[in-house]
Amino acid sequence: MSWKLKTFDELTTRELYSILKERTEIFVVEQNCPYLEVDGKDLSSYHLYKEVDGEIAAYLRILPAGVSYQEASLGRVIVKKEYRGQGLAQELLRRGIDFTLNELKEDTIKIQGQHYLEKFYGSFGFQTISDVYMEDGIPHVDMLLEKEANG
Repeated sequence: MSWKLKTFDELTTRELYSILKERTEIFVVEQNCPYLEVDGKDLSSYHLYKEVDGEIAAYLRILPAGVSYQEASLGRVIVKKEYRGQGLAQELLRRGIDFTLNELKEDTIKIQGQHYLEKFYGSFGFQTISDVYMEDGIPHVDMLLEKEANG
């Protein structure tokens, strides 16, 4: 199992296909939520993922400031069903936060998290900055992590 971090242009077609397949499987099929999964933001994003036997086991995309929000952002956070409960989500978030704050030199990260994951994201220092709202039929909250608050 190895972690990889690539820009869009560094992804092979097989890697991109695997990433989009898993994101669609989870966000569209598993969550029964038809929406435009391929939204054009991948081109400007960094893609952090772990492969196991050629499959995407865990993934998130890192969006530089100005792509989704004024702040940098993390999104499309997934762990494939077979790999859940093994701590991959925690490691994935830690790596994404570390890269954003230390390599991209961003001071703030904004996310749009599903409401049921609010405590999970809060455990990394994210603070809720909105009321619960519906996005594609799923309750969400906006959350912010500020570098000085994260240490």
